[in-house]
Amino acid sequence: MELDFEKMGGLIPAIIQDATTKNVLMLGFMNEEALKKTRDSGRVTFWSRTRKCLWTKGETSGHFLDVVSITPDCDNDTLLIEALPHGPVCHKGTDTCFGTKNEPNALSFLSSLQDVVCRRHEEMPEGSYTTSLFRDGTNRMAQKVGEEALEAVIEAVSGNNERLIYESADLLYHLEVLLASKGLRIEDVAEELRQRHQPGWKKH
Repeated sequence: MELDFEKMGGLIPAIIQDATTKNVLMLGFMNEEALKKTRDSGRVTFWSRTRKCLWTKGETSGHFLDVVSITPDCDNDTLLIEALPHGPVCHKGTDTCFGTKNEPNALSFLSSLQDVVCRRHEEMPEGSYTTSLFRDGTNRMAQKVGEEALEAVIEAVSGNNERLIYESADLLYHLEVLLASKGLRIEDVAEELRQRHQPGWKKH
């Protein structure tokens, strides 16, 4: 990547984003040396504008930022770095430098789970329950979706919310398996719902 360090006198801003939660953690600045050390070490390193030296985030606190990916913007003068934090990012002890909580969005886990299910479909590892479902075929997968849907209905009618959540989780998992077997993803279902929410949507 050819980055434009000259625009800001040898520095470029680096936005740090949690690779798992996708929350923005902090903003720092890098020169070419800091970027090289970041790549070589796998841990985010900045150029300190006050101390005039390199500093690896976490070198004092132990709260390092392990690099997952580095992506330049369209003008090649800003970086988006996805990283895995070892603890609170801010020197004030907060999760982020913006005072916000770095908490995962539970709904985003459905996409992560779909990734796992799709990998199982591609690799078919031995000893995996998901693999056994794929091997049993569409009828078995569809049957499991129906069974879990019925169990969720039973718990809803009985008023047992804890069991309703449990059975609904089983339902969503088996639905993701069925979708993956057809080359589809849970996001395709979400997109259908999004389109239905648009003005002028008409039922097929």
